[in-house]
Amino acid sequence: MASNMSNVTEEVTRLHLVDPLTGLRRMLYLVTPWESSAPEVDKVPKFVDEAIPYFLLLIFIEYIILVCKGRRKAIPLNDSIGSVSGGLISQLPLLLARSIEVSSYIWVYDHWRIADVPSDSAWAWLAALVGVDFCYYWVHRTAHEVNLFWSGHQMHHSSERYNLTTALRQSVLQRYFSWFIYLPLALVLPPSLFAVHIQFNLLYQFWIHTEVIKKLPAPIEYVMNTPSHHRVHHGRNAYCIDKNYGGTFILFDRIFGTFQAEKDDEPPVYGLIHPVNTFDPIELQLFHLKYVLGLWRQHSNWTDRFRAFFYGPGWQPGTPRLGTDDFPEIENPVQYHNPQVPVWVTAYATLHFFAIHVVYIYLASNRQSLSVPAVAVSCALILLTLYSIGRLIDGFPRSAAAIELMRCIVVTTLCVALHSRQPPSWLTGLAQGLHLLSSGLWLYMRSRDRKQQKERLSMSKKNSAKVE
Repeated sequence: MASNMSNVTEEVTRLHLVDPLTGLRRMLYLVTPWESSAPEVDKVPKFVDEAIPYFLLLIFIEYIILVCKGRRKAIPLNDSIGSVSGGLISQLPLLLARSIEVSSYIWVYDHWRIADVPSDSAWAWLAALVGVDFCYYWVHRTAHEVNLFWSGHQMHHSSERYNLTTALRQSVLQRYFSWFIYLPLALVLPPSLFAVHIQFNLLYQFWIHTEVIKKLPAPIEYVMNTPSHHRVHHGRNAYCIDKNYGGTFILFDRIFGTFQAEKDDEPPVYGLIHPVNTFDPIELQLFHLKYVLGLWRQHSNWTDRFRAFFYGPGWQPGTPRLGTDDFPEIENPVQYHNPQVPVWVTAYATLHFFAIHVVYIYLASNRQSLSVPAVAVSCALILLTLYSIGRLIDGFPRSAAAIELMRCIVVTTLCVALHSRQPPSWLTGLAQGLHLLSSGLWLYMRSRDRKQQKERLSMSKKNSAKVE
């Protein structure tokens, strides 16, 4: 057991820990071609995975700053769990297969490239930096202006808060709608450079999801994407809609007419125009896709069906391609989705939320040594766990107890079966003990809650009888 624990710890350390200064520089895209280039795609470091400790560090620092400013509620636990759950779900397909963006890029490069550019060229590295961000601008813009593609992006905008955890709220579908937009780069630029910059472009966008940083010096605000610019992008105010699509640079928004500065007298109010009001991660991932398919069935002619898919999210028959500017008024004061649940439910959900991340880290670190069925089953269990947690923190609906109990039974059974087939490991032992304990705890707490509900109901009837 000790040996197994040591092996896993070494693997996680190798994958996730880098020099602190280097890690922070990567978050800001302050890297050189010579330290980040690789001759082949398979030798490109997993920059995003290695940034996880810095995600957590910056989230913690942001939280401390907000607490000191008296704004602790700006990072509610339930919304943060919803955001990170979305990010975790978006990564599950990558445990089973290489990213479709990189795979398709490699195929086009191998079959259709028109030039052989060295991957260690500084000029090629800079060209890839600009090229990837230019393509990202159009990836992002089409994700907002094409209804079907919006179903793969709205997950990121579904949070009513704007903090660093919001950056992790990602859609599992988006890469499958946007991969082809990057392909023109494959005619010239090596796949390894694309694999480098697609990661750095994503990392840069993490730190701009914050209200802690106001406005930066004017030259930076003019050229780069900043927290101020991106706050506008996440706003549901009328002036914020469909603005500021840039990833690393804001210049493409200025060139193509989609730039909007933040208004000091009208700060952005975040979230979707029509809030979803749930923390269920599967519903958040899929609800707009279900809506789009409903529009398809609703229209009887093929022209309107085509428009339902490929016109804007606000389109209706008789309106322009992107719909009208008749947006609903923002309520004042703003009403947030913040269901009240018992403290023990929040603590229980949080415990399992962190536990399932241990499982994910183990899978990501040992993917090459695990069979595809084992990874697939593990991904299904992660998905079930996050779904159950979302239901629990969503106001404790009636079905949540049954779903959670079923999950605990399934996970415990699998852990026992796994334990009997191979030498004990720290991970299976931890999971088995945790779920056996939580199953019993869950039954006890539910029984106690029902007893308290009956007592309150009985007391209410007695009080009503006295009044009569």
